[in-house]
Amino acid sequence: MKRKPDLETRGIALALAAFALLFTVQLSVYFGTHILLMLGQAFETLSDVIVSLLFLLVIVWSKKPADEQHMFGHERAQNVAAVVAATILISLMSVEMYRQAITQLVHHSTPEIHNTTLAVVITAVGLIVIIAPAVILLRIEKKGAAAKAQFVGLVKDIGVCSVALVGIILVATGHRLADPISSIILATLIAAGAIYLLADNFHTLVGKAPDEAFMDKLKSIAMEVPGVLDVHGIKAEYVGRESVYVALHVNVASGTPIEEADRVAEVVRKEIKQHANCEYSEVHVDPEGLLT
Repeated sequence: MKRKPDLETRGIALALAAFALLFTVQLSVYFGTHILLMLGQAFETLSDVIVSLLFLLVIVWSKKPADEQHMFGHERAQNVAAVVAATILISLMSVEMYRQAITQLVHHSTPEIHNTTLAVVITAVGLIVIIAPAVILLRIEKKGAAAKAQFVGLVKDIGVCSVALVGIILVATGHRLADPISSIILATLIAAGAIYLLADNFHTLVGKAPDEAFMDKLKSIAMEVPGVLDVHGIKAEYVGRESVYVALHVNVASGTPIEEADRVAEVVRKEIKQHANCEYSEVHVDPEGLLT
């Protein structure tokens, strides 16, 4: 029986299809209207097409089990994809929008504008289309890095479309400078979303540790195992969305046979996996009184 795609994959696939259609329409409308906001939306949507495709591929790859080259699985690929997405948004989209909008403001060189009604309609339709995948991803309680990044991108797109819609309406009523001014706001929204993605994923990539409450929970779980006298030297870091790698030392009574010490370590590992959702853990057994 063929497995149905999960909400993450379905939401991102729907976003990809919506973005591809929107890009084609928005670019066509720009050439027919010469409204800079339409070009800005087209550029921004093109980045979303690239990013969504990247996320879709990464989600599939990140679910592969651990192997010899990736002993803690592949989930951090989603964090890498989010950083790449943020770089694309900042370097290609927002910078180009700033350049064009500032040039128009400085030189007062806004081109002749046509068919503003068409631009308003397309922007409004685009806003409606973007909301659908955003609602799907919103339903996911625990989003992976890729799904979270895609959701942030969709929220950003909703903001971008809203700003563009207001700007185009102002242009239609004769306020031509609203075009470059709104484009600068649009570029700022794109850059802000990208910076958020960078900040949100940076710490995971460099080995973010769980909070103190989680570490205390690990110690409590280990201390409840019969034969464990003390727990120390706890180290942990995120290796994925919810996956945590844990290493800790437990003290057992001096003279405990090796077989019994191994049994205690195995029970601690199982308890940590069951109650703290730690797939990857190392438990080192030390004689009573030894601290490392």
